[in-house]
Amino acid sequence: MTEQSNSQPDAVGGDSSGEGAPSRNNSITLHAEVQQAGEALLKLGASDPELAGTLARVLGVVASEAARTSRLAKELNKALASPESPSVSRPSERPRRPSRRTPGVIDPFAVFAESGESGLRLQLKELSLEQLRDIVSEHGMDHDRLAMKWKDPQRVIDRIVERVGSRVTKGSAFRGRPTQSGDSPKAEEPSD
Repeated sequence: MTEQSNSQPDAVGGDSSGEGAPSRNNSITLHAEVQQAGEALLKLGASDPELAGTLARVLGVVASEAARTSRLAKELNKALASPESPSVSRPSERPRRPSRRTPGVIDPFAVFAESGESGLRLQLKELSLEQLRDIVSEHGMDHDRLAMKWKDPQRVIDRIVERVGSRVTKGSAFRGRPTQSGDSPKAEEPSD
């Protein structure tokens, strides 16, 4: 049992030429901790030799496997972390979703402003279904969460045109009527 505890610092610490070799201070601290664990096992061995032997064997196997397998070492570190660590590390365990879609290849609002609904429809018909979905996603046009599931490009085009048209005309009731070239409101002209 004494040999096992003396051999553990080498197995856990690794050799000094290795990539994961601990610094001199860490090695000294590790050696002291392993020595304390060995002494505790010896004390336990005086009152319950069977339990002490079992613990020594278990710790030896776990340490050897953790030294051999980095995945096990990471899992042990997570499992043995202080109770405060899981709450702090929990947000990092669930990474934010990256933007799944690429930006749309055209700006439907700019196209609508330049060439109207018919020009927008013509440009949208040239795009693939995925490119149409990119536009829907970028501009938040899937309010009912259906358009991204549609397989028919024409349905997606209709949605884009409908949403662009409704956003462009939104609030038009409060803007007043557009004036024609021959009509000029007389009430707004200053009188001489």
